Amino acid sequence: MKKSDVKVLVITGFGLNCEKETAAACKLVGATPELVHLNDLIAGKHTLDEYHFLTFIGGFSFGDHLGSGTVFANRVKFQLREQLQKFVDDGKLVIGICNGFQTLTRLGMVPALDGNYFEQKVALAHNDTGVFRDDWCILKADPQSPCIFTRNMDQVRLPLRHGEGKFVAAPEILAEIEAKHLAAVRYVNADGTPATEFPANPNGSLNSIAGICDPTGRIFGLMPHPEAFLSPFNSPTWTQDKADGKLAAEGEGVVFFRNAVDYIAENF
Repeated sequence: MKKSDVKVLVITGFGLNCEKETAAACKLVGATPELVHLNDLIAGKHTLDEYHFLTFIGGFSFGDHLGSGTVFANRVKFQLREQLQKFVDDGKLVIGICNGFQTLTRLGMVPALDGNYFEQKVALAHNDTGVFRDDWCILKADPQSPCIFTRNMDQVRLPLRHGEGKFVAAPEILAEIEAKHLAAVRYVNADGTPATEFPANPNGSLNSIAGICDPTGRIFGLMPHPEAFLSPFNSPTWTQDKADGKLAAEGEGVVFFRNAVDYIAENF
């Protein structure tokens, strides 16, 4: 399949606000994104079968009034469950970013340890600081993770902005996530060691976990925003990078989307 034939669904609506950046990321790596409102999916104006790559984007779905991602996840679970299960069974890809990650956890699509994609096993709780955090962080990928999105990745720097990003799980669930290398990316310090203290770990996440995948590696959620770092000029240090001759050709968030689109083009 040609990359331009890879169709990406960017679900919009109800407080979500990262649709343009997410669509731009997919277009930048050669795919064809389409913005569709959640109501139009539920009404049957579009179906998930039309797409290869599903994105749950960032924002504040339904104002987060019942907890981040909760209402959005329930609408998807009870009205699109069969379509979403088939989408997964067909080997397609799903990413959830920030509010989208919160939605994926509430759906149960990650970590889906037993293959049940609709039973919640983990959560994203309020930051330990008790306040919304808008900053940059460093992530390190697990080279043994099955995650498609982090293939051949070592360390990346990404922006983050969230108030409920603390990854939490029961000890036995956390142990299984670790044993299966599903913690695809972690917050780390500048020297690459796991970040256990604020601000390098911006929310107090257990085991410094910033993002997880399901056992297939095809469903991935993370709190930082790769779609918000597509250009080197998005970086707060771009002027110094330019002066040092270290200005990159693209932002460090692009690789997540390139890996996904390359995988689809190679396998469909």
